[in-house]
Amino acid sequence: MAETIYSHEELLLMLDSLLKEQSTFNWDSFYSDREKEVPFFIDAPDESLVQYFNDGLLPHGGTVLDLGCGPGRNAIYFAKQGYAVDAVDLSKEALQWAEERAKEQSVTVQFILENIFKLEIQQSKYDIVYDSGCFHYIAPHRRMDYIELLKRALKPGGYFGITCFAENGHLGGSDMTDWEVYRQRSLRGGLGYTHEKLTAIFKDFQVVESRRMLDVEQSSSRFGTSGLWTALFQKKER
Repeated sequence: MAETIYSHEELLLMLDSLLKEQSTFNWDSFYSDREKEVPFFIDAPDESLVQYFNDGLLPHGGTVLDLGCGPGRNAIYFAKQGYAVDAVDLSKEALQWAEERAKEQSVTVQFILENIFKLEIQQSKYDIVYDSGCFHYIAPHRRMDYIELLKRALKPGGYFGITCFAENGHLGGSDMTDWEVYRQRSLRGGLGYTHEKLTAIFKDFQVVESRRMLDVEQSSSRFGTSGLWTALFQKKER
């Protein structure tokens, strides 16, 4: 393979490789053992997402794109709220589990096995883009692509919901700088975020709500842990 960079995309691929070489983690292996005591393996939506609907911040019905959907707990909840749902993940094991859950609960979700940066998205297709647990694994050099994905996918006035590691939270959430990511060639298991960091990154969107996620009992019909930060943004109408 030639190691000469001729384009912006080749630069991004080089940086992807630089970080990937330091990690042997595999999402299919991670999801293959469904009995592991992993908090978000629970078949329940984020408490913050449920609260958005209870508080009237999100409408019932429309179109939604779920990024990094995992076993489908939030995608299924959106479908139950009357949404046409496209749910994307890199893991075949996760999507197989998600499809089984959706079938058991008699809901329809379009599950897509793909890298989110390779998605072919129709302009202004979605009322909501939701991300619970994907963004904190995205390296700094891919953030601009992520933001462009949001802008392309969302309708004017559409909403973007995110749940991610809180900085130095008990689940993880490294406080390292972006430059340090490349010095160490590692995300240290996932980057942590604060209100200030998220509002700076998504400065082109209006903040609707931003807070720590609430702790919820594991046996509840909702998922919640204060180790995560949750926020809701709205795309500005032109």
